[in-house]
Amino acid sequence: MIKKTTKALGIAAATLTLAGAMLSPQAMAGAMLSSQAVEATQAERVANATAKKTAALQAKVDQMATMMEAMQAELTKVKAATNAGSSTAKLQELDQWMASVRNAPMHKAVKDHKFSVRGGWMHMDDNRGSTKGPTGNGLGIDVLTSEVDQDAFYYGGAIDFTMNNDLFGLMDGVSFGIELGIEYSELGDREDSGLDDVITTVADLGDGSLGNSPVPANSDFQQDVTVNMLRVSAAPKITFMHGSKLRPWIIPLGIDFNIISPPSDAVTVLNSGMQFGAGATYELLDGIFAGVDGRYHWTPDDIDGVDTDGFTLGGSVGFAF
Repeated sequence: MIKKTTKALGIAAATLTLAGAMLSPQAMAGAMLSSQAVEATQAERVANATAKKTAALQAKVDQMATMMEAMQAELTKVKAATNAGSSTAKLQELDQWMASVRNAPMHKAVKDHKFSVRGGWMHMDDNRGSTKGPTGNGLGIDVLTSEVDQDAFYYGGAIDFTMNNDLFGLMDGVSFGIELGIEYSELGDREDSGLDDVITTVADLGDGSLGNSPVPANSDFQQDVTVNMLRVSAAPKITFMHGSKLRPWIIPLGIDFNIISPPSDAVTVLNSGMQFGAGATYELLDGIFAGVDGRYHWTPDDIDGVDTDGFTLGGSVGFAF
């Protein structure tokens, strides 16, 4: 019985062993398949996760690219609008400037300088003759400068150069300028001169006719002489009420150079002196002035006996430039 049982157990063990041997490869294959399936599932999961992440990143990149394109388009629009606005503003500004230029009143160039022609009457303080005669004591007959009338006529011209219109910043509307002038004056003609008388007297003395009277005025010893004078002057001039039609002015102190003809008995023809004056001008038309003036001319010394002191009174016509 025991033998049968042992034998049965042996057969059962052998059967299980054989069955196990037959089932082991399949089990192992199944196990391997199961492991590979798990690994494949994990790899698929990783790949899916990576793909999802990549897709998300790509989506973000695409979104950023879209935003950049939108920003670039907006910037382009802004630039275009700015350029258009700037051009429009410049055009508007240019139009406004042109309109202001067209509507603005015409401004003429300022003409502060002036050229004038003038003339009038002159009166000498003393007769135009030397104060010394042949005896040297003021008595007798002048050799070259026989006396003529004290009154004369004169004419000449002047240029006024304006330096400023506010008296060097001291007074508004008060101009300061320099006047350069030249005048010719004629006192008269002498048909006989002192030289005629001297020559006649000497001739009479040579004939032994001492005490004879001088020859008549129509003698032929010497040609008739014109008594005249040329005056060149430079003077500061202060003009009031600048810009108005009526403009008074004064010359506080100017300088004169006097040239006489005929010369003095010492054959001197030139001396210097001073002038003081006042006057006014009135603008008749644009840039055209009419004026009156009075001046006194004084010299500290005569021209070797010839006195040139006197005053002038006259009018003028001036042209601004």
